[in-house]
Amino acid sequence: MAENQEKKSEQIKEFGQIDLKNNRENNKISLLTIIGEIEGHDCLPATTKTTKYEHVLPKLAEMEDNQDTEGLLLLLNTVGGDVESGLAIAEMIASIRKPTVSLVLGGSHSIGVPLAVSTDYSFIVPSGTMVIHPVRMNGTVIGAQPTYDYFKQMQDRILKFISSHSKAKEERLEKLMMNTGILTKDLGTILVGKEAVEEGLIDEVGGISQAFDKLHSLIEKCKKA
Repeated sequence: MAENQEKKSEQIKEFGQIDLKNNRENNKISLLTIIGEIEGHDCLPATTKTTKYEHVLPKLAEMEDNQDTEGLLLLLNTVGGDVESGLAIAEMIASIRKPTVSLVLGGSHSIGVPLAVSTDYSFIVPSGTMVIHPVRMNGTVIGAQPTYDYFKQMQDRILKFISSHSKAKEERLEKLMMNTGILTKDLGTILVGKEAVEEGLIDEVGGISQAFDKLHSLIEKCKKA
């Protein structure tokens, strides 16, 4: 018992992951958190709170292949981060055949937006925020047409993913992305709570209890099917 408890504590501390089994419905749920900045191929400073994609991808693969796992609850409070890594995680979540639910706590900005919409159903707390902005160019950029074409292609991939996994239209998303009147010295749009629902990005305003209720109902429906 003590060994299992220690293993659970280590999972939470190191990876922000835990398996939940002792619930009233007896459903076996995997809890996964995306916290801070999504770290990609480059290591971020030790003082930066990060979610490492090399930790998340194996967990998602294990969850899909584990017959004991019946659903996934995804908790998000992220400023975004590495675009390719974030999109890889989002694609992985979207391809899972088991019921999945996401909950935006605090914020799910930038590449966090595709992650929030990648599940079967999504929630955001009333004070939660989502920031939609163009792909930023960091580091050394070669000022040539192929470079700009690459960033435009990446931006289009993000827009297509979001629109195909939510009720938001691609044209509307691009307009929100290029908005010049909200973010000081930057392009983009901040959506708070119900605004994200009104724009079709998120399904519902709610908290952890609503997220659990929805996931349990999706699992039960899956069992009956």
